[in-house]
Amino acid sequence: AEQQASLHGRAAARGDRLAPTCATCHGSHEMRATDDPKSRVMVMNVPLLCGSCHKAGTEVSQFRDIPQQDILEHYVDSIHGEGLFLKGLTVTAVCTSCHTAHNILPHTDPDSSIAKQNVAATCTQCHARIEEVHRKVIEGKLWEERPHAIPACVDCHQPHEIRKVFYTAGMANQDCLSCHGKADLTMERDGATIPLFVDATAMETSTHGKIACAQCHTEVSPSHDRPCETIVSRVDCSVCHAEQVQAWSASTHGQLAAKNDSDAPVCLDCHDHHATRSRRDPLSPTFARNVPELCASCHRAGEKAAVRIDAEVPDIVQSYADSIHGQGLTEAGLVVTATCVNCHSSHRELPPDDPASTVHPDNLPSTCGTCHHGVAESFARSIHATATPEDGRRLPVCEDCHSSHSITRADKVGFRSRMMEQCGKCHEEESETFFDTFHGKVSRLGTEGAAKCSDCHGAHEILPTDDPRSTLSHANIVQTCAQCHPGSNRKFAGYLTHSTHHDPDKWPWLYWSFRFMTLLLVGTLTFFLFHTIAWLFRLFLSREEWRRHREELHHEGQKFYQRFTSFQRLQHLVMMISFFTLALTGMTLKFSYAPWAQWISRALGGSETMGVLHRLGGLTLFAIFFVHIWGVARARRELGRSWKQMLTGPETILFRWHDVKEFIQSARWFFGLGPRPKYGRYTYWEKFDYLAVFWGVVVIGSTGLVLWFPELFTRFLPGWSINVATIVHSDEALLAVGFIFTIHFFNTHFRPDKFPMDPVIFTGQVPLEEFKYDKPGEYEELVASGRLEEHLVEAFPKKVERGFKTFGFIALTVGLTLIALIIYAMLFAYR
Repeated sequence: AEQQASLHGRAAARGDRLAPTCATCHGSHEMRATDDPKSRVMVMNVPLLCGSCHKAGTEVSQFRDIPQQDILEHYVDSIHGEGLFLKGLTVTAVCTSCHTAHNILPHTDPDSSIAKQNVAATCTQCHARIEEVHRKVIEGKLWEERPHAIPACVDCHQPHEIRKVFYTAGMANQDCLSCHGKADLTMERDGATIPLFVDATAMETSTHGKIACAQCHTEVSPSHDRPCETIVSRVDCSVCHAEQVQAWSASTHGQLAAKNDSDAPVCLDCHDHHATRSRRDPLSPTFARNVPELCASCHRAGEKAAVRIDAEVPDIVQSYADSIHGQGLTEAGLVVTATCVNCHSSHRELPPDDPASTVHPDNLPSTCGTCHHGVAESFARSIHATATPEDGRRLPVCEDCHSSHSITRADKVGFRSRMMEQCGKCHEEESETFFDTFHGKVSRLGTEGAAKCSDCHGAHEILPTDDPRSTLSHANIVQTCAQCHPGSNRKFAGYLTHSTHHDPDKWPWLYWSFRFMTLLLVGTLTFFLFHTIAWLFRLFLSREEWRRHREELHHEGQKFYQRFTSFQRLQHLVMMISFFTLALTGMTLKFSYAPWAQWISRALGGSETMGVLHRLGGLTLFAIFFVHIWGVARARRELGRSWKQMLTGPETILFRWHDVKEFIQSARWFFGLGPRPKYGRYTYWEKFDYLAVFWGVVVIGSTGLVLWFPELFTRFLPGWSINVATIVHSDEALLAVGFIFTIHFFNTHFRPDKFPMDPVIFTGQVPLEEFKYDKPGEYEELVASGRLEEHLVEAFPKKVERGFKTFGFIALTVGLTLIALIIYAMLFAYR
């Protein structure tokens, strides 16, 4: 009876000569059981049996209206055919499994096993747990309850690989397009005109091109004159895209839409109404290259989403466009680069403070790790991923260092410096001590190549120093240092990177070195400050005397005393230039945190250029020091004196007991307790200046060499000697600069009886009357010995003298400006 009701039976009843009969399939007399391998209807043979009529080239395929072509060939290529013929799986589906053995009916017949409402039951004969597998798409019993609202199995899984049969779901697309194919079709809603035109071509070429209108618009009623008048609800995309809609419903967008927020985007805002394209289609708004512009339609500065979101970044879209991801997408055309959806997900966008958000700090490493897999693995092993902060603070993740939207290349100028500051937000103490080191100071001055945190600790796989894998473990630290310092050794690696001179128990050498240098600096400057004040007090009381004396100096034809030789003046000039070079570059480095220091560094070409200038200045000072020693030895030979006479005689520039007496006499004179001393060739303050140079060259020079060649000196000195050398070198240099540009300048140029400048060190000459007043002791000795005349010379031309004074004023201005900047840095910019 089933056979008679089937397509085959009806064809036979009509007398169709091509209609199969029982004997066609089972044979006439040689009938065998279905489990007999030789039976025509045994599972392995069924496709061949059906193919005898339905394969390409047969009369049935040529002369009968069957909406499939090359059925047998397509079946062979399908997963069912592969299972049967290649793997011998006799439990796989064959023709009779889907179409039944005898009651074969067209898919348009409601009683057919492949009718839309019956397909699920047919498929579940084998795929019994199909609803569990498709739970994200097909919920509950929608197949049975809403057969027209969901896709049938064959809508997604083509029956013979290539399908040309489509289920109309009760209504054909042409019925809809008879109205909606008109370009001028519109409707009014809430005072707005809404177009209802559907571009048939665009719809047919979309991803939904094989989906009938009624499969989305399930509320149509074909029996009505206007079938769509019964539609009252929006299209429910979750029928097919349940997983995506579920994610969207939980997102910020979905939550706003649930509140009927007019700004909330829905599916059609991103995917279009009918011309929906695959995200792999370059013309699709969800194609990787187009995603930033799609999101920008709401999130660009000034747009509705940007106005509502209180973002730290003022223009998220532009920041992304300028980032390495944005440039990779737009400039390099890399569609594999990260776009908005790679980080925020396609449908489940949530704010970063939501634990379920893909950009929540706890989830960010895995989100970034989808592309940066190797980095994510390294980070997962680091202390930042595994440690538990005692203070409860959140550990840093990708965003803390790389930012969220304005991500730049790690090798881009400025990135390493920003990371250095970023580390300091958590590691405040370590950051402070780092910036006390040479690496930290030159980094503040803008040197990208200087060692930063990541050069020593690593970038992502940061480990504690007691971990053998750490770059700073005992086994690895020398090699780590050797990346920048090829001559590194074990002692060199003992340099105390994050030490402080404020802890006498942990770092006693540093503590006491700093205390000694501070006492020396403060003590020296304090003593001479009081000396200067007392001197100013005496000059104020005796102002009539020295003013009258200065007025007598300015007359034509006056004689000049040759106080310094050209060789001595040249030595002073070279020493002065080298000292100013050292002072300017050294103080810029010492006060690197001050804005003026950073400006000077840029003006001089950066810290690398400053380093070259500083070393040249040091070498020059060393050279002039040894030239001076050679000059003293030559003078001793020319004068025929012994070393004792040179070093202890009345004209020596070294201290004698006489200078102590002269100092006491000066102190008495300052306070009106005695007459002004008869100063000789060199006063006690001039001798102090001279010895200070010797002290400075030895102390600053030796420590400077240690800092210049640390790998060499740590071959026989401990690593902490570099720290001590840094303290001594820095503070002694500050003392030298402070003393020269204040006390020395006052003693020589700025005291009222010499103001604004004494040019004698440049010209070598001093007016005879001034010489007689300033150095009465030396003057009387020269007169008594009859040697005064041989030291008298003619004055330099006025132009030459003005040149000397101009140079001197420039030097004084530079020195005083630097002192002012140092004072400002110490009082108002200290870090």
